[in-house]
Amino acid sequence: MAITIEIDHARTRRMAQGVGQSQGQAQARSPVRSPRSAGGPVVPQGVKGPIRRLKWLILVLTLGVYYVTPFLRWNRGPNAPGQAVLLDFAHGRLYLGPIEIWPQDLYLITAAMLLATLILVLVNALAGRLWCGFACPQTVWTDLFLLVERLVEGDRRQRLKNIGAPLSARRIAQIATKHVLWMTIALGTGGTLIFYFTDAPELVRDVMHGEMSATALTWTLAFAGTTYGLAGFAREQVCTFMCPWPRLQGAIWDPEAFTVNYRDYRGEARMSAKKAAEARSHGLPAGDCVDCGACVAVCPIGIDIRQGPSFACINCGLCVDACDGVMAKLDRPRGLIDYESWRNIERGRVGETRVSRLVRPKTVGLALACVALAAVIAVSFATKTTAVLSVQHDRDPLAVRLSDGSVRNAYTVKLLNKSAAPQSFRLALSGVDAVLAIVGHAQGALIAVEPEGSETLRVTLTMTEPRDGDVMFSAVDPSGQAVLSAHDRFVNR
Repeated sequence: MAITIEIDHARTRRMAQGVGQSQGQAQARSPVRSPRSAGGPVVPQGVKGPIRRLKWLILVLTLGVYYVTPFLRWNRGPNAPGQAVLLDFAHGRLYLGPIEIWPQDLYLITAAMLLATLILVLVNALAGRLWCGFACPQTVWTDLFLLVERLVEGDRRQRLKNIGAPLSARRIAQIATKHVLWMTIALGTGGTLIFYFTDAPELVRDVMHGEMSATALTWTLAFAGTTYGLAGFAREQVCTFMCPWPRLQGAIWDPEAFTVNYRDYRGEARMSAKKAAEARSHGLPAGDCVDCGACVAVCPIGIDIRQGPSFACINCGLCVDACDGVMAKLDRPRGLIDYESWRNIERGRVGETRVSRLVRPKTVGLALACVALAAVIAVSFATKTTAVLSVQHDRDPLAVRLSDGSVRNAYTVKLLNKSAAPQSFRLALSGVDAVLAIVGHAQGALIAVEPEGSETLRVTLTMTEPRDGDVMFSAVDPSGQAVLSAHDRFVNR
């Protein structure tokens, strides 16, 4: 069954199914318009509850990881950086603890990005935009900026009063304080990001002594400006219009996923608690929703979840806390707005039993794909060597016939040492009966390669009884164990 996600989805479906009040029933109050539909600014209300506490915990953890990680150290031995996580663009390296990634290992980065995408799709199949609502950097820093705004300017009601109000000395002081704090956080964020690209303690010392390079300063200001603009002003526009993920929701939205939904079969028809009690006393239907608008007021995106699934909803669950708080005050069951599958909403409308289908072929398949890809990546990292051997056959000419009738092929052999210690190799040959010679080196000589360096060799193969065949070059360490190999062809023409 095809389902279209739109802002007024639930409203149109209720009208089609006759859900709501009939003529003569208690008159419900007019629905609260969301800031988005009204065209006004989105000014979220603060809320308390278990989901909000979880979001604060994730905010502290993610910011802690972000700000602390560049200062963690890792001993990689001499001639290697001591920073645990470092993107060394100058030397083409990515260090992640014991893992060292070179440009030749790009396939591993690609596989890791594919794994992250699969995990994101799996989470979406289980609980929608859970990443967006809890751990996305835009969400985390927006929450932090909103916290500063509430502490300085007050909660939602006061901030709404401030919009368009004449400026006073107190108001100017509030605006200045807020923006100074925002800029301080933005500069700290931009500066910390630079720490991932250079040695963090050294850069801190440069900053303290006023010796920060122009390049580092430029990038710090650029990242700080991005943080200041996106978290301070763009906010919900980033999640709705700039990020591509919401646009993909229509293609991968799963009606069995546990997303934030409104149980309209329980909440409609909306009316005040007093009118609801009066309607029930007369045997008329009355919903639990009192149309207080708390769910709309706390939404950081400014949507009304009671209108149905929306591509803009980031699944943060703040409206769940807000609604549960109202239900608790009215002594009504929690869960009018809750993490629930859309299929269960439809089952509830017709009185069917609620069914949880988190484990289903789609989620099992995605989970197995994630495990398989993670295993492949882990094995690839575990078996990754610290050296690389590459061979390139000369193209013009492919072969040279000598005066004695033998045929010679020439190759460019490159040995790359990716470790922080010097390595030595001896070239060996198999596959054809040919004489191997290395220009500038004696027969069977050891080839020394500097730490994190490379050695390019000019190699010839001469065959007295020439024939086409596959050639395997091997780089053997002094102990005689073949550690590297590369294939090519011997050409007899």
